[in-house]
Amino acid sequence: MSLLVPPFTRETALQKVRQAEDGWNSRDPQQVSLVYTEDSQWRNRAEFPVGRAEIQAFLARKWAKELDYRLIKELWSFTENRIAVRFAYEWHDDSGHWFRSYGNENWEFAADGLMQRRFASINDMPISEADRKFHWLLGRRPDDHPGLSELGL
Repeated sequence: MSLLVPPFTRETALQKVRQAEDGWNSRDPQQVSLVYTEDSQWRNRAEFPVGRAEIQAFLARKWAKELDYRLIKELWSFTENRIAVRFAYEWHDDSGHWFRSYGNENWEFAADGLMQRRFASINDMPISEADRKFHWLLGRRPDDHPGLSELGL
């Protein structure tokens, strides 16, 4: 995987979003943290991790709670070194209750292509298992699986 660097074009912004989606769908905190600067600053709901170690710890806690996590991201807009995405992911807790979490992220990148700032706003909606829309095997979303717009989300 090549690290895409700013300034972004529509094509490279779309690629950056898909790379981020693929990374998060791996559910590997170590791997995912490598695309962030050493001092990356986040806001994720009410948590504010700073740096790769805190990001790794955050992601490990997240994926220990959000089981069978499947995520779709979609490009919303971009500028030279910033990308805005909307996303949805489905998961269940350890009691088997399913949720679809919706949100928006604003990303800012350093010149080397690593993300230096990430701001996420997320809302969780309980869903029944029958209402799930993300049914691929865990890991990377298949290229032929519909995205958010195609799913009406």
